[in-house]
Amino acid sequence: MPSPLFFGVFTMKSGRSLVNLAQELERQRVTKQDMVVPSSLMRCHTDEVGSCKMMIEQNGGVGKYGITHLARRQLAEKLKIPFAYFERMRVEQPALLDRNVNTWLQTDNERRMIRTLDGQVRAVLSERYRRLDNFDLAETVLPILQRLPDARFESVELTETKMYIKLVTPRLQYEMTPGDVVQAGIVITNSEVGHGTLSVQPLVYRLVCSNGLIASDRALRKTHVGRILQSDDEAITVFRDDTLAADDKAFFLKVRDVVEAAVSEATFRQVVEKMKKMLDIKLTGDPVKTVEVLTSRYALNEIERVGVLRQLIVEGDLSGYGLVNAVTHYSHDVEDYDRATEFEALGGKLIELPAGEWKGLAEAA
Repeated sequence: MPSPLFFGVFTMKSGRSLVNLAQELERQRVTKQDMVVPSSLMRCHTDEVGSCKMMIEQNGGVGKYGITHLARRQLAEKLKIPFAYFERMRVEQPALLDRNVNTWLQTDNERRMIRTLDGQVRAVLSERYRRLDNFDLAETVLPILQRLPDARFESVELTETKMYIKLVTPRLQYEMTPGDVVQAGIVITNSEVGHGTLSVQPLVYRLVCSNGLIASDRALRKTHVGRILQSDDEAITVFRDDTLAADDKAFFLKVRDVVEAAVSEATFRQVVEKMKKMLDIKLTGDPVKTVEVLTSRYALNEIERVGVLRQLIVEGDLSGYGLVNAVTHYSHDVEDYDRATEFEALGGKLIELPAGEWKGLAEAA
């Protein structure tokens, strides 16, 4: 049964419901397991169709786990095997992959943190990796967020790599131009699998087209790096939920304080002032070239370049503010939730650009 902290029904712009998030977090809390494993106790076995398993010697037997795409990439990186070559061997020469991986595992003196879920290795990490888990984070911040006046959860999601909580509160709002109102919000993200820091960032939500802009300059970021986890080098250390909770309690109290500051009036006003400056930047060059420069600088693909350009033309606002909104509005068209959030964060990066760099964008020809 979901914790009482999670009860409530909210209208979602995208992602999943808050209740569904709570249920999935609690399900994962029961089934996931963390181990610190000497590399010598690990083996890779790949069958003829390229299905890769990790074999871990434990308790006098051998545990068998599938390996997710991300975990394969991390394993390849740890062993200094180019991932493209790793995947080619997996598909075309599975026996060769096993010989390579197992040889390097046996000569590697490192101990790895292995995070498993539903019978699969989901992450291969350093033994110094600090576990800041999604359930504990949600349990800390959701009661605070739910107490904010008229707060609404615009979007929450749990992807293979990250958890996202995006909330807006209409008690703080500002009219950028007639009829164009923005409201204050917050976005909290975390990765349990080494795919980014735990972060708490201000969110500015534009009502006219449901755009979210993630401000990048006033943020809490906590890397998942901690002390070396001491244990017998020849043994496997398995970590339980009570161990995780004891390690993380003090830090999550700090997160609570930062959450309250991130939706303050002072923070909202600072971000809005930077957005207002974008209104005065006119795109005097070729809009197509402007988007091409943007594409090159921020590594957008061709589909994304066309999508941002289309949004810029449709909105018809050839200003810095219009370009920022074209970028954040395009996030609606991005199927992958992680990538869509990156476009919201890109909007935040653009309002932080110095005048010289905006000049290069605005006058591109």
